[in-house]
Amino acid sequence: MVEGSAFTRNDVFQMAIRVAFVSAVTYFSIKWLVNQIDPTSKSRKKAEERAREQLRKAGLGGKHSVALDKLTDHEMIIASQLVVPDEINVNWKDIAGLDHLIQELRETVILPIQKRELFADSRLTQPPKGVLLHGPPGCGKTLIAKATAKEANMSFINLDVSLLTDKWYGETQKLAAAVFSLAVKLQPCIVFIDEIESFLRTRTQHDHEATAMMKTQFMSLWDGLITDNNCTVIIMGATNRPQDLDKAIQRRMPATFHVPMPSEQQRERILQLILRSEPVANDVSDTQTYTQTNTSATNRPQDLDKAIQRRMPATFHVPMPSEQQRERILQLILRSEPVANDIDYRRLASATEGFSGSDLHELCRQAAVYRVRELARDSDQTSTNRTSNSDSDEEYVDAVRPITMEDMRLSLNKLKESKIQCGTLAASMRIELD
Repeated sequence: MVEGSAFTRNDVFQMAIRVAFVSAVTYFSIKWLVNQIDPTSKSRKKAEERAREQLRKAGLGGKHSVALDKLTDHEMIIASQLVVPDEINVNWKDIAGLDHLIQELRETVILPIQKRELFADSRLTQPPKGVLLHGPPGCGKTLIAKATAKEANMSFINLDVSLLTDKWYGETQKLAAAVFSLAVKLQPCIVFIDEIESFLRTRTQHDHEATAMMKTQFMSLWDGLITDNNCTVIIMGATNRPQDLDKAIQRRMPATFHVPMPSEQQRERILQLILRSEPVANDVSDTQTYTQTNTSATNRPQDLDKAIQRRMPATFHVPMPSEQQRERILQLILRSEPVANDIDYRRLASATEGFSGSDLHELCRQAAVYRVRELARDSDQTSTNRTSNSDSDEEYVDAVRPITMEDMRLSLNKLKESKIQCGTLAASMRIELD
């Protein structure tokens, strides 16, 4: 270095090392901080672990040579939904009463995949790139999709639509693209979307920008599969509301199969299939079994989606209590309360027709408040100059009188009037308890 220079060569070298070290520490610190702030970091790590496990299983099958290090982060997220054929425990034998539908699926979907060499010269006999299963809830659409993947020995991506949504701008489009890129790497592969109408419903001008872009990109990538005859990726959807699907989506799913409600003969076969591995008494006849149905009820059954009702098979109707039940409810509510001997539970139960258990609890609560109000008024009149520490809590409790029949009568009249004004009780029920 020139004499009198501010820095020597050694000083410059040391400074460069320090800057590089500080830059590296800053980079990794910021990266760690962002990962800690991100609420989805833990779920992403779990998804990546599951994806690696499933992809290893898929690679061990001999069909794929999937290199884990060559998959993108977005493909790893989608791979967490992968189900390899060996893990699918559903086959055609587990589906009863849909023989004609199974045969049609075998001929139009599975056979062109298993016998590709026979149909290599024809474009018309290639397997469809889109399959739609539609019909009432609970008729086996999801079961058919799994059995199709098992029968054709195809990888099965049970796509959770919520995985495609991300708070960062542009990530949703990358995840949608990862669905197709991963499926191509795992082909032959089925991408199954249950309740597909919730994701690809008819587009309107009120759609959110991110949702509209995701639908557009999904259809654009889907078109790429359709034009590639050598690609064995099938997008399979299930819905009980096919009329809500976008017309462009319906066009991309030419193979549509209606899964109807089972007939009487089909119900018999379904019941036999369900009970085949269960201990059943000899007196269970087919005729008695398949004609029995269970009816459930809610206070607003018309507001429940049919798919939701199908997923809640065990339903129990809780009716308004009868007179005898109201008497028992009143006794239960007041069992730990101080009550006078003149309480007539039977008269109260008879006078509270149309009251629910919650209403009876409110009746007793208001009756208990009357005695507290009376004590407060008496205390204000007789001991205005009493000091705050002259009474103990025990004296105050002992001074509260028990709940009387008069308290219950006043509370009942007030509660009935309130219910009549709100329209929850008929005006003819305005009968005072004398």
